[in-house]
Amino acid sequence: MVSVPGPQPPRRLVLAQQRQAPEWLAGLPALAAEMLRRWGLTAEAVAEPGGRTSMTLLVRRGDDGSPAALKLCAPQSPAALEDAALRRWDGLAAVRSLRCAPEEGALLLERLRGEISLRSLPDAKAMLEAVSTVRRLWVDPGGEHPFPTVAERTGAQAAAMRAAAVAEPGIAPLVEEALAARERMLGPAAAPGEGREHLLLHGDFRQGAVLASDGGRAPWLAVGPEPVVGERAYDLARLVRDRLHDLMASAGAAAQTRRRVTRLSAAVEVDPERLRDWSVFRAVESAVRNAAAGHRADAESLLEFATWL
Repeated sequence: MVSVPGPQPPRRLVLAQQRQAPEWLAGLPALAAEMLRRWGLTAEAVAEPGGRTSMTLLVRRGDDGSPAALKLCAPQSPAALEDAALRRWDGLAAVRSLRCAPEEGALLLERLRGEISLRSLPDAKAMLEAVSTVRRLWVDPGGEHPFPTVAERTGAQAAAMRAAAVAEPGIAPLVEEALAARERMLGPAAAPGEGREHLLLHGDFRQGAVLASDGGRAPWLAVGPEPVVGERAYDLARLVRDRLHDLMASAGAAAQTRRRVTRLSAAVEVDPERLRDWSVFRAVESAVRNAAAGHRADAESLLEFATWL
């Protein structure tokens, strides 16, 4: 944590958004000051290193001095959807939303211990805690909910992946494999009943998105959802590639990855082939996005991971 000078956005956020949302980034200090004034908050610190799609300030509420966190979301990460998901969970395995200003992309959240995530635990213990947490997030989304479906979200992603394969033929085989996996999961050839789960999913669930809590509800709570409605295997697929850099540095990374798919699918009773297919799709899709953002090393690691599956 660092003291708030302005407050200025953290370097990680600047590097991630300087191409994608430069105007939002330039206006972020003024927006932060406005939300602090509007909601009667006193800033204590900017969370460092922070995320790539938002800036979080540790604050005190003016009415009672209680701690909270002010999150300002980039335009491509709608605060309204995050707020809707957090309110649906209502503190069950997830951080609570206290206020939301959707047009400004602002959320006031209960404060967790942002410096301590599940990544601070040994991997085996972290995975057990992660599975325990994510299972409680899989609830009915409710009637007239605002969340996109997995089919809708991945449909837009698939179009970008096809364009990337044309521009960079070297990745075309993996892109085609990933798109074929998506078609098996969602297309007309899918087995009856397969992929028909209609649950609220976190959407970006990983060890780093589960933070320590001092509250009495649970020792670990999820943050930063990108909510979507669909099947559990889609949500679990992001967790499969957790600590990717550690995996790549270890002996037998491919075998370890396949064992992780087997263990996770057994832990939550999902079809391991569906988990494998969604893991391939999500890894290749993330590789395409990283390549487009200029993060070539990350993109190459993700593509290598996809080949292990």
